[in-house]
Amino acid sequence: MARWNVAIDDSAGRPLAHAAAGTFLCLLAEAAQARFAPVPLLALLKHPFSRRGQDGAYFRARAREMDRWCLRGPRPDPELAGISNAIAKAANARVPPPAEALATLVAWWNEIAAILTPLEEIFAQQDASLSALLETHIAAAEALACDESSACILWANDDGQAAFELVAALRLAGENLDPIEPGSWPPLFRSLAMKTPVRTAFGRHPRLAILGPLEARLQRFDLTVLGGLNEGTWPQAAGTDPWFSRPMRASLRLEQPERSIGLAAHDFAMLAAGPCVLLTRSLKADGAPTIASRWLQRLEQLTRGLGLGGALAAEPDYTQLAARLMDVPQGPRLPRPAPTPPVESRPRRLSVTEIETWLRDPYAIYARHVLRLRPLDALDEAIGPLERGTALHKALEIFIEKYKSGLPDDAEAQLTAIADLVFAKAGIPKAALALWRPRFAGAARGFIAFERSRRDAIASSRTEIKGKLEIGSFTLTGVADRIDLLKDGRCAILDYKSGAIPSNKQVAQLLSPQLPLEAAMLAQDGFGLGRRIAEDLIYLSLASEKQARTPRFIENAAALADEAVAQLSRRIAWFDDKTTAYRSRVRPYRADIAGDYDHLARVREWSPSGWAEED
Repeated sequence: MARWNVAIDDSAGRPLAHAAAGTFLCLLAEAAQARFAPVPLLALLKHPFSRRGQDGAYFRARAREMDRWCLRGPRPDPELAGISNAIAKAANARVPPPAEALATLVAWWNEIAAILTPLEEIFAQQDASLSALLETHIAAAEALACDESSACILWANDDGQAAFELVAALRLAGENLDPIEPGSWPPLFRSLAMKTPVRTAFGRHPRLAILGPLEARLQRFDLTVLGGLNEGTWPQAAGTDPWFSRPMRASLRLEQPERSIGLAAHDFAMLAAGPCVLLTRSLKADGAPTIASRWLQRLEQLTRGLGLGGALAAEPDYTQLAARLMDVPQGPRLPRPAPTPPVESRPRRLSVTEIETWLRDPYAIYARHVLRLRPLDALDEAIGPLERGTALHKALEIFIEKYKSGLPDDAEAQLTAIADLVFAKAGIPKAALALWRPRFAGAARGFIAFERSRRDAIASSRTEIKGKLEIGSFTLTGVADRIDLLKDGRCAILDYKSGAIPSNKQVAQLLSPQLPLEAAMLAQDGFGLGRRIAEDLIYLSLASEKQARTPRFIENAAALADEAVAQLSRRIAWFDDKTTAYRSRVRPYRADIAGDYDHLARVREWSPSGWAEED
């Protein structure tokens, strides 16, 4: 009926938990149970009833600001204090919000936290009475939703009235009950709200209704549709009672389970005798074939015996009509996006890591630097490879700077201790550390063995050093993880990887041109170390001890550096042509790994595999 915009009256109503007032009350209890984790907290604050006497649009704008500026990425500390700390840390973010807007957000959140604090305190207790939980829950809900100058929106309309009646019944029922664990309150309240119907009194269609069999057989209709004529649905199967067997029911003079089938048969007989009746059933339920109701089977058997085999056939064929309504003719496949922004809008400055993105997915460069779109971190994002790589890079930087002159005898223990301090400062959860520390301990043994084998040849090492290279009007920037100045005048550039490292083929084809481009920077004094030739380009993986002991050396470093600059110069000139398009997923690393901007490029619409060759 919704397809035709018909608001039909359903006598069963809908559960209170699915209505606005019930949803709000459930979200509030569940947010407290989750210790105000970002996802349930934002679901609560973005609900239309959350307004605290303010304009709803203003309130939700503050909630969206807190979402965007403060709660993205790994989950903050639990409880309201953790959210307050996350808001305070937003001022030190890489791209901090405006100071005035952040101050407004802090004041707004302090008022919300004051409302939610009693709820947090009672959920922190080991047990609490049902009455106390209910009163604290409702007090927080009214403070968050109601406006002192007008009637409370929480108790308005049909769903608000149903919620009010449920709360009143719970107040009476919970007075003499034993205390319960506070964590049991949210599922209890939701289960009760699911069983509380909300029936709309107005705004329904005047001549159409969905009724139960008992209600329907007491009325007369021009057209009656008997739906659900499947065995097990109408009639329902006889229930099995685990407490009373049939002899026990008979001795106690209780009704037998089959009596409900007799009542259902009476309802069917009364309704099927109407002047115009449609008998309907589903051929499948949840993907499994169904069996027609016993009454429908007997009617079909009767009509066949009377030579009226087609009497129960649908005219017209409603199945075909429904199929035609759902049939959408397949049109031509949408083309791959190929934006061609003006040349003056195209980026004139990229980092060495972005060059690989430019080669593999030019559309990502267009979205990031022309449209200036940045992907948002997910809420409750798991601590993963990015955080691990950042921590490992920092630990190695501190270790190299601390032991420039020579390695101590307990170098492995010193490196592991430095890593522990870095992990602790980064706030890495204990669950992640249980996996990271053993892996890093092995990688540390391999790294120290590699470092001892070449430390005597190193004059000095520079870590996390910034550099740039001018190619015409284009600027290439980068940060080298480590540059070793050797005693014989040569240089080596090292790149630490926390996972897999590029293959020799990828580097030789300059699909992973980071180290060759850094070598080109070094040759042009891009790092401020003088014009030096990098004889060694080294990828060092810290994924395991074996990989750390066997770094990958790139051959023909000088030639690769020259070729990388030449190819980059040609690419810059190519994209300086206004007809050159920024196409999506030209050479993806793997077709099954989605990029940050694939949804914007509509990859699933034009490429079944998400991969296409570049023109």
